[in-house]
Amino acid sequence: MLSIENLETAYMNAIQVLKGLSMRVDTGEIVALLGSNGAGKSTLLKAASGLLALENGAIGEGRIRFDGELINKTPPHILAQQGLIHVREGRRIFAEMTVEENLIAASYALTGRNQSPDYDAVYAYFPQLKERAKQTAGLLSGGEQQMLALGRALIGQPKLILLDEPSLGLAPQIVEEIFGIIARINKEQNVSILLVEQNANAAFSIAHRVYILENGKIVMEGPVESMRENEDIQTFYLGMGDQDDHKSFRDIKHYKRRKRWLN
Repeated sequence: MLSIENLETAYMNAIQVLKGLSMRVDTGEIVALLGSNGAGKSTLLKAASGLLALENGAIGEGRIRFDGELINKTPPHILAQQGLIHVREGRRIFAEMTVEENLIAASYALTGRNQSPDYDAVYAYFPQLKERAKQTAGLLSGGEQQMLALGRALIGQPKLILLDEPSLGLAPQIVEEIFGIIARINKEQNVSILLVEQNANAAFSIAHRVYILENGKIVMEGPVESMRENEDIQTFYLGMGDQDDHKSFRDIKHYKRRKRWLN
């Protein structure tokens, strides 16, 4: 569904972020992308959704394909109409509009597809939104706003959703509820999902595969089961080890590569 090959990006033609990155998201798959702050996770999503050019960024080298088609230069509104929906960090709902108006606005993604917006399907996943359909979106709780952001994505009847930090600022109970709904959407709607998330335990609870991104490069990848058992992953992402002896996950991987080379 999404294929990225040797991707390089930069801001203002000077600040390189992604450095020869390659990864994929298969049809019907949830892929988690983990990494420290500044590793390039949000930049990757913006490159895939066409938003990078709107923030003084550009793709230098590499190819991005969505559903088999090259999309390096495809505008974001066209990608949305083709079924690639980006749920950005911080929700980005229309705060002055009602819940219902937010969903109506999102139906623009259906332009040219001869499909009608299925509001009932959204309300089935998020019954709280139906109760607050006439309420101003800016007055919703943080969890309800995240539900609305996901509901707007669903209105576009997506093939692929790019999710950026859906747990940000939310209580653990709400995070568990929302991630359960994300897993249901993936299974019931066969929607592929690329998930950027700082809460590694939440991401691991629903992902099929995991990539670790550090300093603009993929340094590790694999099925969630094997990644969960990796000692470095346990230490730096799952809170199960002693981090006192190391500065970052990148430092550990660099040390191991260097040690193998010396031997």
